[in-house]
Amino acid sequence: MAITEEQVKHVAKLSKLSFSEEELADFTNQLDKIIDMVELLEEVDTTGVPFTSNVNESINVMREDVATPGMDRKELMRNVPESENGYIKVPAIMDNGEAGA
Repeated sequence: MAITEEQVKHVAKLSKLSFSEEELADFTNQLDKIIDMVELLEEVDTTGVPFTSNVNESINVMREDVATPGMDRKELMRNVPESENGYIKVPAIMDNGEAGA
């Protein structure tokens, strides 16, 4: 399955990335090679090969869950450039078409 420049442009647009024509050609070529490698792996007979999700035999190694005091809210808010109703106010990164989003 060949990757087209149009597909790369589409993914770049979704990712809010922009590429020069040279970069677009390079990325298209690189992605095409990656897809070719994956398709080659699909041809390998894995019948009888056990599923491997992790090569490390450790299972559920976790630290003990111990509650510790958090930061003092007043101290934290003192370092915040902008807050509203006791919350840290940050700039919107996504716009759903509504004003102020």
